[in-house]
Amino acid sequence: MVSRSFLFLQVLIMFSLAVIAFSDLSDDFYEDVCPEALPTIKRVVEDAVRKERRMGASLLRLHFHDCFVNGCDASVLLDQTATIDSEKTARANNNSARGFEVVDKIKSEVDKACGRPVVSCADILAVAARDSVVALHGPTWEVKLGRRDSTTASRTTANNDIPSPFMDLPALINNFKNQGLDEEDLVALSGGHTLGFAQCFTFRDRIYNETNNIDSTFASQRQANCPRSGGDSNLASLDPTAALFDSKYFSNLVSKKGLLHSDQALFSGGETDNLVKTYSTNLGTFSKDFAESMIKMGNIKPLTGSQGQIRVNCRKVN
Repeated sequence: MVSRSFLFLQVLIMFSLAVIAFSDLSDDFYEDVCPEALPTIKRVVEDAVRKERRMGASLLRLHFHDCFVNGCDASVLLDQTATIDSEKTARANNNSARGFEVVDKIKSEVDKACGRPVVSCADILAVAARDSVVALHGPTWEVKLGRRDSTTASRTTANNDIPSPFMDLPALINNFKNQGLDEEDLVALSGGHTLGFAQCFTFRDRIYNETNNIDSTFASQRQANCPRSGGDSNLASLDPTAALFDSKYFSNLVSKKGLLHSDQALFSGGETDNLVKTYSTNLGTFSKDFAESMIKMGNIKPLTGSQGQIRVNCRKVN
């Protein structure tokens, strides 16, 4: 006769395997429940990028800033309330993070297409980031899906964990390592700065006070739109082609024309120099590595299974 303990052990093993299987992200998560989900996200993203090319970089950045704060759980989208410490006012996001209205539009259209809220805001951010890169002539990749949305946010964690534009290479390596990302991921994902702009206050110190690792003509050109005082929100492109996914970001670093201190830190005599050089002359290698690192970043501590929730409104907890 089979003992009760043996039966209990079998049940426990089966339950554990079921939880593991259920908790894994997959690239066909919505295939049966809502096959129109991904095409709908793509359509809204393409429309938004067509109206404003810069929006592609903004949506990519939202996903990045989401994943680096307690995992890819859409906490970055939550508004401030009595119980939510919104990440929107963290140093890296305040008056800087944008694209929230586009995410609202995607959520509305996807829920309409699916007939109910089945697609999480966290998955919307992950897919919108991919579709934004593709819309700006970058690589595509299979986005693993099945994330659920957080019921909390943390401005303090955002302040501590989102990498700063003032970091040097050791700090950047350590910051990414804390997220389970290595030096190749650091360089590849930093290449997301092939798209978009930065505000004057993030690079003022570099163009006025750094001398060893910056092209003097480049510094003078940036000073024209970024005075020593005032003009904090004046914009400069992170590379010469701010709305095109290419390798010029890395070419700039080799020429000592990185806009942010943290950009130029990747090519400053350290262990990431060789990879920067490789990417500067090989768009194919950069594109492949970028896609792989985006998948890896998208897998940071997702909420799955019965964890979290599927928000009805991405800005607030149900």
